[in-house]
Amino acid sequence: MRTTLLLGIGATLLTSCTLKPKEEKKPLQKPNVIFLIADDIGYGDLSCYGEKTIHTPNVDKLASRGIRFTNAHAVAATSTPSRYSLFTGHYAWRRNDTGIAAGNAGMIIKPEQPTIADMFQSCGYKTGAVGKWHLGLAAETGGQDWNGFITPGPSDIGFEYSYIMAATGDRVPCVWVENQRVVNLDPNDPIEVSYKTPFPGEPLGKDHPELLTKLKPSPNHGHNQAIVNGISRIGYMKGGKQALWEDENIADSITMKAVGFIEKHRKEPFFLYVGTNDAHVPRWPHSRFVGKSGMGPRGDALLQFDWTVGQIMEALDKAGISENTLIVLSSDNGPVVDDGYQDQAVELLGEHRPWGDFRGGKYSNFEAGTRIPLIISWPAVITSGISNALVSHIDLYASLAKLTGQELEAGAAIDSRDQLATFLGKDKKGRDYVIESAGALSIYDGEWKYIVPNNRSAYNKLTNTELGNNKEDQLYNLKKDIGEKNNVASEYPDIVARLKAKLEVEISH
Repeated sequence: MRTTLLLGIGATLLTSCTLKPKEEKKPLQKPNVIFLIADDIGYGDLSCYGEKTIHTPNVDKLASRGIRFTNAHAVAATSTPSRYSLFTGHYAWRRNDTGIAAGNAGMIIKPEQPTIADMFQSCGYKTGAVGKWHLGLAAETGGQDWNGFITPGPSDIGFEYSYIMAATGDRVPCVWVENQRVVNLDPNDPIEVSYKTPFPGEPLGKDHPELLTKLKPSPNHGHNQAIVNGISRIGYMKGGKQALWEDENIADSITMKAVGFIEKHRKEPFFLYVGTNDAHVPRWPHSRFVGKSGMGPRGDALLQFDWTVGQIMEALDKAGISENTLIVLSSDNGPVVDDGYQDQAVELLGEHRPWGDFRGGKYSNFEAGTRIPLIISWPAVITSGISNALVSHIDLYASLAKLTGQELEAGAAIDSRDQLATFLGKDKKGRDYVIESAGALSIYDGEWKYIVPNNRSAYNKLTNTELGNNKEDQLYNLKKDIGEKNNVASEYPDIVARLKAKLEVEISH
């Protein structure tokens, strides 16, 4: 294994963390750990974060059982680099191949690279990955055997069980991959995938709008190629008709598999990653949620996500393991409203503000790109409350290694730092600074945020997102200017120099 077990866990677990359960009657066993990572859900999308136009009671209930962080950050403003950093404890920007992965991308995390799943597996945990993946499969782009065993895959980076989307909801192939084989595949109808050339005879959304019975693509977004389930996608696909998912059942499939994993492993410690898809396009919630939010498919998708959270909590309660299960609920990046389909998300938004008080959103260097909800619950140990500590996804790896009594080998989680006391509510400060990436790098120390100058576009017209790019230095005092409206770089050259120096040190590592 790629990690070394230093301490036995059981009665010694909390001692190794210098923590004690609130009311310890018997020694705690290893805690189960669940990562519940939503896709494209913003800081302002959940009612426990102050949202008034939509109600997410199950997320609120989870927050009441744990700590709700107000100053938590993803490493990147898009899915692939954010999840890469979450799993590896490495900043994605240290590599040049961690951008938004294509549907046929090779696996971003290489088998030789240690992951948080490896770490849990090495100390006796059962490990599983369910739902949104977006980290690629196989050794190289286009190298997948969609009709056989796809390798490398999740099992090569620490996950004993996996049930994942082959790519993303808006990219082909639109199939589930369980333990690295496509589910329900008919061998007489093999899958073919291309991101370069259409397949003759296969209709495309741009040519056959009459076949788009569920959603139509927004102009110029590129979601107008292969048609699956009445929705056109990015990329070209042929075959695999029996294996295709139904978009309205995606949340049910993810939830069922997550609950099944919990039930199967309720008597032994487990680590389960659950990546939900709800708010990511194309948004086509189950009929149980349609029309319930008053905000169209995106609002209904938020209710669907909340339902999934409730189902997982109920499964833990039924299994009698809620008290000793540590749940990390968060999002991979900030929100986006119009991201490729005509689902009236913009028109029906009303007073709802998915980005909260922050500027930007998904894809942006501004705060809404990476300021994300984060709730950590562990009823046996954590006292519920709110924390303003500065925290980052990057530190979950090292912190949970500390929790399980492990020392990471050289080269593992090189950017991750032990912030266990902060995540468990014992430390109120957290990090000295966080580093974020959205094309450009930024550094934020809890008061001042510096964005590196760059020549990228300042605005994404397709998504109506301010990207936070500028050829000049940008400096914002977020304690006084949470909306990042006033660039004060020229007024505080000493602070610019200080933050720039810290960033340069990190880059040089």
